[in-house]
Amino acid sequence: MSVTALDVPTLERLVAASVAAPSLHNTQPWRFRLVPDTVTLEIRAAAQRGLRHTDPSGRALHVSVGCALFNLRVAVAHHGWEPLSRRLPRPTEPDLLATVQLAGTSRLSATPRLYEALWDRRSSRLPFSGRPVPVPVLTELAEAAQAEGSVLRFPGVAETDRLLGLTREAERRNSADAERAAESRRWVRPPGGGSLGVPPEALGPQDFRDRIPMRDFTARPHSSGLLTRPFEKRPVIAVLSTPHDRRTDWLRAGEALERVLLVATVHHVRASLLHQALEWPDLRDQLVRGRRTSAQMIIRFGYGPLGPSSPRRTARQVLERDAWPDAVSARLVG
Repeated sequence: MSVTALDVPTLERLVAASVAAPSLHNTQPWRFRLVPDTVTLEIRAAAQRGLRHTDPSGRALHVSVGCALFNLRVAVAHHGWEPLSRRLPRPTEPDLLATVQLAGTSRLSATPRLYEALWDRRSSRLPFSGRPVPVPVLTELAEAAQAEGSVLRFPGVAETDRLLGLTREAERRNSADAERAAESRRWVRPPGGGSLGVPPEALGPQDFRDRIPMRDFTARPHSSGLLTRPFEKRPVIAVLSTPHDRRTDWLRAGEALERVLLVATVHHVRASLLHQALEWPDLRDQLVRGRRTSAQMIIRFGYGPLGPSSPRRTARQVLERDAWPDAVSARLVG
């Protein structure tokens, strides 16, 4: 049995990689704790940053934490350890969503490109060009989701139109629901307003043709003046789904989502998340009409400008204060 020191800079880097993950409204609903004896990082839900009206079941919170879990797995492997992950490891602690133990030697062959991509990945709510995404890239994205136990399907033109119609209806309902609209506005971050929420520059324009229903955080009137150029006429839309709809499936969906987004980033493909229809149970059911799966995310892919980055909390802000040793002996198996 060999012993390697996990020093504070490396610990900070691991957590910083994890929190680079996307989250609904950039709520960053996670907190971390290091268990020194087993060299295990715990990821717990930060319930106070849950979206009570938009995400009452906590499904989106779990998906967000799943994204952070995947980033942590990639970062741990990049630094030479084998990430031993467990989801919902202790039923008596419902806020403990996942653990990652540092052990052994990494066997994650895709680590180098995915590790670099996690620092560059960001959502783009901007218009994309009409350039098609090559079929081999779409295939690789679907394989990335499959590797994490999920399914990513790319519907045809008619089905894409139907999915966008459901998203438009959800966006209409969100704007008409006073509590949801107020909750959304609360998460628009004012300039210099801290490290949580969506900064104004990241909101993006609205499609005045109302073909691609981007989320309108502020319920502002649609205006052609908000456009720098038209949105794409034929968007590439994908549905991410899981065979079941339990808490573990939500976490796995987040892991699949992040792997897909990182693979897209490697290929310089931009992505934005159309989550609105998933926030209404009747519309969510219609996203997978006739299929025995549960929809977990709608993703729009394409080529275009890189969207602005949203702020992230630092490792020291999300890691419990008693988890800052000078060094930890990581007992590696092997």
